Amino acid sequence: MVIALYGELGVGKTVFIRGAVQAMEVSAIVSSPSYLLMKSYSGRLPVYHFDFYRLSGAEDPEELGFGEYLPGEGVAFVEWADRFPHIYGGDYLAVYMERFYDHFGEGRRIKFDPTGASSTGLLDALAGSITWHLDGRLEIE
Repeated sequence: MVIALYGELGVGKTVFIRGAVQAMEVSAIVSSPSYLLMKSYSGRLPVYHFDFYRLSGAEDPEELGFGEYLPGEGVAFVEWADRFPHIYGGDYLAVYMERFYDHFGEGRRIKFDPTGASSTGLLDALAGSITWHLDGRLEIE
């Protein structure tokens, strides 16, 4: 499964990934692979964390080996996914993140957009396991 993350610099893409991989029982400390382009982690599933921030149009992720990791048994998180939208295939989960400000201060909006059957199933399972509290806390079963 590919999870493609979209959002401006500093919106929390790496923080989102850190929480997701923790739920997948990855014990390593997750940091942005901006200079490495990809980091892999072992957990319940193999996890691949890509960061395309430093890539330009001349450097296609396919030429850098992105396709070797997909399809597979793991999950690939891709930061700055909008730089190469053609490589994710027909079924991936797009995650759009944006910063906003209101009378409570700074916050984040997250929109999930599944593009096929597998990503829709993943989103349905996730939505069914979250408990939202009025004070803003989330609990994931």
